[in-house]
Amino acid sequence: MSGPAVEVRGLTRRFGGITAVDGVDLSVASGEIFGLIGCDGAGKTTLMRMLAAILPPDSGRASVAGCDVVRQPEQLKQRIGYLSQAFSLYSELTIEENLDFVADLFLTPRAEARRLKREMLDLTGLAPFAARQAGRLSGGMKQKLALSCALIHRPQVLLLDEPTTGVDPVSRRDFWRILGGLPEQGVTVLLTSPYMDEASRCHRLALMDNGRILATGSTAELCGNVPGAMLEVVTPQARRAAQAVVGLPGVLSATPFGDSLHVRVGEESGQSAVEEALRAAEVPFSGVSTVSVSLEDAFVHYVHLGAAA
Repeated sequence: MSGPAVEVRGLTRRFGGITAVDGVDLSVASGEIFGLIGCDGAGKTTLMRMLAAILPPDSGRASVAGCDVVRQPEQLKQRIGYLSQAFSLYSELTIEENLDFVADLFLTPRAEARRLKREMLDLTGLAPFAARQAGRLSGGMKQKLALSCALIHRPQVLLLDEPTTGVDPVSRRDFWRILGGLPEQGVTVLLTSPYMDEASRCHRLALMDNGRILATGSTAELCGNVPGAMLEVVTPQARRAAQAVVGLPGVLSATPFGDSLHVRVGEESGQSAVEEALRAAEVPFSGVSTVSVSLEDAFVHYVHLGAAA
Protein backbone atom coordinates (compact mmCIF):
# COMPACT_ATOMS: atom_id res chain seq x y z
CA MET A 1 0.00 0.00 0.00
CA SER A 2 1.56 3.29 -1.14
CA GLY A 3 1.03 6.45 0.89
CA PRO A 4 -0.34 6.69 4.43
CA ALA A 5 -2.48 3.85 5.72
CA VAL A 6 -4.78 6.40 7.37
CA GLU A 7 -5.19 10.00 6.21
CA VAL A 8 -7.65 12.33 7.98
CA ARG A 9 -8.30 15.99 7.25
CA GLY A 10 -10.73 18.20 9.16
CA LEU A 11 -12.90 15.30 10.30
CA THR A 12 -15.82 16.50 12.41
CA ARG A 13 -18.84 14.84 14.01
CA ARG A 14 -21.54 16.45 16.13
CA PHE A 15 -24.35 15.00 18.22
CA GLY A 16 -26.87 17.77 18.69
CA GLY A 17 -25.03 20.63 20.34
CA ILE A 18 -22.02 18.48 21.27
CA THR A 19 -18.99 18.32 18.99
CA ALA A 20 -17.53 14.86 19.65
CA VAL A 21 -14.77 15.11 17.03
CA ASP A 22 -13.60 18.61 16.19
CA GLY A 23 -11.70 19.10 12.93
CA VAL A 24 -9.21 16.26 13.41
CA ASP A 25 -6.13 15.97 11.18
CA LEU A 26 -4.23 12.70 11.39
CA SER A 27 -1.79 10.66 9.31
CA VAL A 28 -0.71 7.09 10.06
CA ALA A 29 2.09 5.55 8.01
CA SER A 30 1.86 2.01 6.66
CA GLY A 31 3.36 -0.49 9.09
CA GLU A 32 2.92 1.67 12.17
CA ILE A 33 1.36 0.83 15.50
CA PHE A 34 -0.30 4.17 16.20
CA GLY A 35 -2.07 5.01 19.45
CA LEU A 36 -4.88 7.47 20.09
CA ILE A 37 -4.45 8.23 23.78
CA GLY A 38 -7.01 10.12 25.83
CA CYS A 39 -9.46 10.03 28.70
CA ASP A 40 -13.01 8.72 28.44
CA GLY A 41 -15.14 11.14 26.45
CA ALA A 42 -12.22 12.50 24.43
CA GLY A 43 -13.84 11.47 21.13
CA LYS A 44 -11.67 8.44 20.39
CA THR A 45 -14.51 5.97 19.80
CA THR A 46 -16.45 8.39 17.58
CA LEU A 47 -13.34 8.94 15.47
CA MET A 48 -12.72 5.19 15.14
CA ARG A 49 -16.33 4.55 14.13
CA MET A 50 -16.02 7.13 11.36
CA LEU A 51 -12.77 5.53 10.16
CA ALA A 52 -14.54 2.15 10.07
CA ALA A 53 -17.41 3.65 7.99
CA ILE A 54 -19.89 2.88 10.75
CA LEU A 55 -20.66 6.53 11.45
CA PRO A 56 -20.70 9.25 8.75
CA PRO A 57 -18.77 12.45 9.40
CA ASP A 58 -20.50 15.83 9.33
CA SER A 59 -17.55 17.35 7.52
CA GLY A 60 -13.96 16.64 6.55
CA ARG A 61 -12.56 13.63 4.77
CA ALA A 62 -10.74 10.43 5.61
CA SER A 63 -9.17 7.54 3.75
CA VAL A 64 -8.21 4.22 5.29
CA ALA A 65 -6.29 1.53 3.40
CA GLY A 66 -6.65 3.64 0.26
CA CYS A 67 -10.46 3.87 0.50
CA ASP A 68 -12.56 6.97 1.08
CA VAL A 69 -14.64 6.22 4.17
CA VAL A 70 -17.73 7.99 2.75
CA ARG A 71 -17.60 7.10 -0.95
CA GLN A 72 -16.14 3.56 -0.69
CA PRO A 73 -17.49 1.99 2.52
CA GLU A 74 -17.90 -1.53 1.11
CA GLN A 75 -14.39 -1.66 -0.36
CA LEU A 76 -13.09 -0.28 2.93
CA LYS A 77 -14.68 -3.03 5.00
CA GLN A 78 -12.86 -5.65 2.94
CA ARG A 79 -9.51 -4.02 3.74
CA ILE A 80 -9.85 -3.36 7.47
CA GLY A 81 -10.36 -5.27 10.66
CA TYR A 82 -12.34 -3.57 13.41
CA LEU A 83 -12.57 -4.50 17.06
CA SER A 84 -15.09 -2.46 19.07
CA GLN A 85 -15.22 -2.01 22.83
CA ALA A 86 -18.19 -4.37 23.19
CA PHE A 87 -17.86 -8.09 22.47
CA SER A 88 -19.99 -8.53 19.36
CA LEU A 89 -19.45 -12.13 18.30
CA TYR A 90 -21.93 -14.99 18.71
CA SER A 91 -21.87 -16.28 22.29
CA GLU A 92 -23.63 -19.55 21.46
CA LEU A 93 -21.08 -20.46 18.77
CA THR A 94 -17.72 -21.99 19.60
CA ILE A 95 -14.42 -20.23 19.00
CA GLU A 96 -13.89 -22.25 15.83
CA GLU A 97 -17.43 -21.66 14.58
CA ASN A 98 -17.09 -17.90 15.07
CA LEU A 99 -13.87 -17.90 13.05
CA ASP A 100 -15.49 -19.96 10.29
CA PHE A 101 -18.51 -17.64 10.21
CA VAL A 102 -16.44 -14.45 9.90
CA ALA A 103 -14.21 -16.01 7.23
CA ASP A 104 -17.35 -16.88 5.24
CA LEU A 105 -18.63 -13.31 5.60
CA PHE A 106 -15.48 -12.06 3.90
CA LEU A 107 -15.71 -14.80 1.22
CA THR A 108 -12.31 -16.15 2.18
CA PRO A 109 -11.54 -19.26 0.10
CA ARG A 110 -12.06 -22.39 2.20
CA ALA A 111 -8.47 -23.64 2.02
CA GLU A 112 -7.12 -20.19 2.90
CA ALA A 113 -9.68 -19.85 5.71
CA ARG A 114 -8.60 -23.17 7.25
CA ARG A 115 -4.96 -22.11 7.13
CA LEU A 116 -5.67 -18.69 8.62
CA LYS A 117 -7.87 -20.22 11.32
CA ARG A 118 -5.11 -22.56 12.44
CA GLU A 119 -2.67 -19.66 12.40
CA MET A 120 -4.96 -17.46 14.50
CA LEU A 121 -5.68 -20.22 17.02
CA ASP A 122 -1.96 -20.92 17.45
CA LEU A 123 -1.03 -17.24 17.59
CA THR A 124 -3.55 -16.44 20.34
CA GLY A 125 -3.18 -19.68 22.29
CA LEU A 126 -6.87 -20.47 21.76
CA ALA A 127 -6.30 -23.77 19.94
CA PRO A 128 -6.94 -25.96 23.05
CA PHE A 129 -10.28 -24.18 23.54
CA ALA A 130 -11.50 -24.16 19.93
CA ALA A 131 -14.64 -26.14 20.81
CA ARG A 132 -15.62 -23.89 23.74
CA GLN A 133 -18.60 -21.58 23.33
CA ALA A 134 -17.65 -17.90 23.10
CA GLY A 135 -20.09 -17.01 25.85
CA ARG A 136 -18.13 -19.18 28.30
CA LEU A 137 -14.80 -17.46 27.70
CA SER A 138 -13.02 -15.10 30.09
CA GLY A 139 -12.71 -11.43 29.15
CA GLY A 140 -9.15 -11.88 27.92
CA MET A 141 -10.02 -14.92 25.81
CA LYS A 142 -13.00 -13.09 24.31
CA GLN A 143 -10.71 -10.27 23.21
CA LYS A 144 -8.27 -12.74 21.68
CA LEU A 145 -11.15 -14.35 19.77
CA ALA A 146 -12.37 -10.93 18.63
CA LEU A 147 -8.85 -10.07 17.47
CA SER A 148 -8.58 -13.37 15.60
CA CYS A 149 -11.88 -12.67 13.83
CA ALA A 150 -10.70 -9.16 12.94
CA LEU A 151 -7.57 -10.64 11.34
CA ILE A 152 -9.06 -13.74 9.65
CA HIS A 153 -9.37 -12.00 6.26
CA ARG A 154 -5.85 -10.48 6.33
CA PRO A 155 -6.78 -6.77 6.58
CA GLN A 156 -4.37 -4.02 5.62
CA VAL A 157 -5.40 -1.83 8.56
CA LEU A 158 -6.55 -3.00 11.99
CA LEU A 159 -8.70 -0.59 14.03
CA LEU A 160 -8.88 -1.43 17.74
CA ASP A 161 -11.06 0.56 20.14
CA GLU A 162 -9.69 0.19 23.68
CA PRO A 163 -8.86 -3.49 23.11
CA THR A 164 -7.36 -4.16 26.55
CA THR A 165 -9.99 -2.48 28.75
CA GLY A 166 -11.12 -4.96 31.40
CA VAL A 167 -8.53 -7.55 30.33
CA ASP A 168 -6.38 -9.30 32.95
CA PRO A 169 -2.63 -8.48 32.99
CA VAL A 170 -1.50 -11.79 31.48
CA SER A 171 -3.97 -11.57 28.60
CA ARG A 172 -3.04 -7.91 28.13
CA ARG A 173 0.62 -8.89 27.75
CA ASP A 174 -0.28 -11.65 25.29
CA PHE A 175 -2.47 -9.23 23.34
CA TRP A 176 0.41 -6.78 22.90
CA ARG A 177 2.76 -9.61 21.92
CA ILE A 178 0.39 -10.39 19.05
CA LEU A 179 0.01 -6.75 18.03
CA GLY A 180 3.77 -6.23 18.05
CA GLY A 181 4.22 -8.79 15.27
CA LEU A 182 1.52 -7.46 12.95
CA PRO A 183 3.54 -4.70 11.18
CA GLU A 184 5.98 -7.37 9.97
CA GLN A 185 2.98 -9.08 8.34
CA GLY A 186 1.97 -5.89 6.55
CA VAL A 187 -0.79 -4.85 8.96
CA THR A 188 -1.01 -1.25 10.16
CA VAL A 189 -2.52 -0.91 13.63
CA LEU A 190 -4.49 2.10 14.88
CA LEU A 191 -5.75 1.71 18.43
CA THR A 192 -7.33 3.79 21.15
CA SER A 193 -6.49 3.51 24.82
CA PRO A 194 -7.03 5.39 28.08
CA TYR A 195 -3.87 3.76 29.47
CA MET A 196 -0.71 5.85 29.30
CA ASP A 197 1.47 2.82 30.05
CA GLU A 198 0.47 1.28 26.72
CA ALA A 199 1.79 4.29 24.83
CA SER A 200 5.42 3.15 24.93
CA ARG A 201 4.41 0.10 22.87
CA CYS A 202 3.23 2.33 20.00
CA HIS A 203 5.54 3.75 17.35
CA ARG A 204 3.73 7.09 17.45
CA LEU A 205 0.88 8.64 19.39
CA ALA A 206 -1.79 11.29 19.14
CA LEU A 207 -2.95 12.80 22.42
CA MET A 208 -6.68 13.55 22.20
CA ASP A 209 -8.96 15.59 24.42
CA ASN A 210 -12.35 17.24 23.96
CA GLY A 211 -12.61 16.01 20.37
CA ARG A 212 -9.29 17.50 19.28
CA ILE A 213 -5.79 16.20 18.63
CA LEU A 214 -3.50 18.04 21.04
CA ALA A 215 -0.13 16.74 19.88
CA THR A 216 1.37 13.95 17.79
CA GLY A 217 4.72 12.18 17.96
CA SER A 218 6.63 9.39 19.66
CA THR A 219 6.59 9.16 23.44
CA ALA A 220 10.11 10.61 23.54
CA GLU A 221 9.13 13.50 21.28
CA LEU A 222 5.97 14.35 23.20
CA CYS A 223 7.77 14.29 26.56
CA GLY A 224 10.83 16.08 25.21
CA ASN A 225 8.75 18.99 23.94
CA VAL A 226 7.44 19.83 27.41
CA PRO A 227 9.35 22.94 28.55
CA GLY A 228 11.04 23.25 31.94
CA ALA A 229 12.21 20.65 34.45
CA MET A 230 10.00 18.25 36.40
CA LEU A 231 10.24 17.90 40.17
CA GLU A 232 8.64 15.12 42.15
CA VAL A 233 7.53 15.93 45.68
CA VAL A 234 6.87 12.83 47.77
CA THR A 235 4.11 13.79 50.18
CA PRO A 236 0.98 12.27 51.74
CA GLN A 237 -0.80 15.59 51.15
CA ALA A 238 -0.35 16.22 47.44
CA ARG A 239 -3.28 18.60 47.11
CA ARG A 240 -2.14 20.78 49.99
CA ALA A 241 1.34 20.73 48.52
CA ALA A 242 -0.03 21.89 45.16
CA GLN A 243 -1.81 24.81 46.83
CA ALA A 244 1.42 25.79 48.55
CA VAL A 245 3.55 25.97 45.39
CA VAL A 246 1.14 27.18 42.72
CA GLY A 247 1.87 30.81 41.92
CA LEU A 248 5.51 30.69 43.01
CA PRO A 249 7.97 32.39 40.63
CA GLY A 250 9.32 29.75 38.27
CA VAL A 251 6.55 27.19 38.96
CA LEU A 252 4.74 26.44 35.69
CA SER A 253 2.34 23.76 36.92
CA ALA A 254 1.67 21.41 39.84
CA THR A 255 -0.24 18.15 39.38
CA PRO A 256 -0.97 15.48 42.06
CA PHE A 257 0.07 11.94 41.09
CA GLY A 258 -1.00 9.51 43.81
CA ASP A 259 1.28 10.01 46.82
CA SER A 260 3.42 12.56 45.04
CA LEU A 261 3.18 15.94 43.37
CA HIS A 262 4.75 16.72 40.00
CA VAL A 263 5.89 20.33 39.81
CA ARG A 264 7.12 21.74 36.51
CA VAL A 265 9.58 24.56 37.00
CA GLY A 266 11.27 26.88 34.55
CA GLU A 267 14.16 28.10 36.69
CA GLU A 268 17.17 26.39 38.24
CA SER A 269 16.20 27.82 41.63
CA GLY A 270 12.77 26.20 41.40
CA GLN A 271 13.58 23.26 43.67
CA SER A 272 14.74 25.35 46.63
CA ALA A 273 11.73 27.67 46.26
CA VAL A 274 9.39 24.67 46.27
CA GLU A 275 10.99 23.20 49.39
CA GLU A 276 10.81 26.54 51.22
CA ALA A 277 7.13 26.97 50.30
CA LEU A 278 6.27 23.49 51.55
CA ARG A 279 7.99 24.11 54.88
CA ALA A 280 6.31 27.50 55.25
CA ALA A 281 2.90 25.89 54.67
CA GLU A 282 3.80 23.03 57.06
CA VAL A 283 3.15 20.43 54.39
CA PRO A 284 4.95 17.15 55.23
CA PHE A 285 7.20 15.79 52.50
CA SER A 286 10.00 13.24 52.41
CA GLY A 287 11.88 14.49 49.39
CA VAL A 288 12.02 16.66 46.30
CA SER A 289 13.93 15.37 43.27
CA THR A 290 14.22 15.96 39.55
CA VAL A 291 12.49 13.28 37.45
CA SER A 292 11.97 12.68 33.75
CA VAL A 293 8.81 14.03 32.17
CA SER A 294 6.31 11.16 31.89
CA LEU A 295 3.63 10.82 29.25
CA GLU A 296 1.06 11.62 31.93
CA ASP A 297 2.93 14.88 32.59
CA ALA A 298 3.02 15.62 28.87
CA PHE A 299 -0.69 14.89 28.48
CA VAL A 300 -1.57 17.28 31.32
CA HIS A 301 0.68 19.93 29.74
CA TYR A 302 -0.95 19.64 26.31
CA VAL A 303 -4.46 19.62 27.82
CA HIS A 304 -3.66 22.88 29.60
CA LEU A 305 -2.26 24.34 26.38
CA GLY A 306 -5.41 23.32 24.51
CA ALA A 307 -7.66 24.83 27.16
CA ALA A 308 -5.75 28.11 26.99
CA ALA A 309 -5.88 28.29 23.20
